Amino acid sequence: QVQLIESGGGLVQTGDSLRLSCTASGPRSTTYAMAWFRQAPGKAREFVAGITWSGSRTVYADSVKGRFTISRDGAKNTVWLEMNSLKPEDTAVYYCAADINALYYVSTTESRYDYWGQGTQVTVSS
Repeated sequence: QVQLIESGGGLVQTGDSLRLSCTASGPRSTTYAMAWFRQAPGKAREFVAGITWSGSRTVYADSVKGRFTISRDGAKNTVWLEMNSLKPEDTAVYYCAADINALYYVSTTESRYDYWGQGTQVTVSS
């Protein structure tokens, strides 16, 4: 069983930055791909960014490319999402997810992910 704990959400203004953290615990807690998804009110959950277990490959949604950066520290079992130039449309609940079957790739498909965090709210005011 893998547990994912997110932190770092909050209320910010347009153009501000925020960093989300996700710490994983449990067996094989470093040998799988991890990703961030988000869900805005009334919308489906969508892929934001993902990273392989080694950190050598990252994938981003087009809507966040150039503004968000995903990284991980294997020793600390932690993944971060650095969010810059935030926009009101980035407002959502952000979820951390782990794909325990993905060693060398990152899936953008929600159903591929086996474990999820509880979510952290990010609100960007205009």
